[in-house]
Amino acid sequence: MAQYDVYANPSSSAATGIPYVVVIQSDLLDALATRLTLPLAVLEFVGKVPTSLCPVIVVKGRRLHALAHYAAPLPARLLRRPVANVAAQASALVSALDAVLSGV
Repeated sequence: MAQYDVYANPSSSAATGIPYVVVIQSDLLDALATRLTLPLAVLEFVGKVPTSLCPVIVVKGRRLHALAHYAAPLPARLLRRPVANVAAQASALVSALDAVLSGV
């Protein structure tokens, strides 16, 4: 399981609006049973949000908002097979987390 791997949302009740989650946790913490993730939400589901907090991330050609303010740990066992890796978009994700943590 690599940092910035994208997985199908393990919550079937939320998967319509939030089809994916992205692992943002460092690979150095792979021994932990959980992974810190950000939900990736359908643009229409989210509405108008600040892009610094909720950057647009492209997964399999689909534009989604990363909801940094909803970062949450998920059990690693629930994350089955990665569907993509968005490491090329890592700077937007890290900046969004900075906005949550420092307001910048």
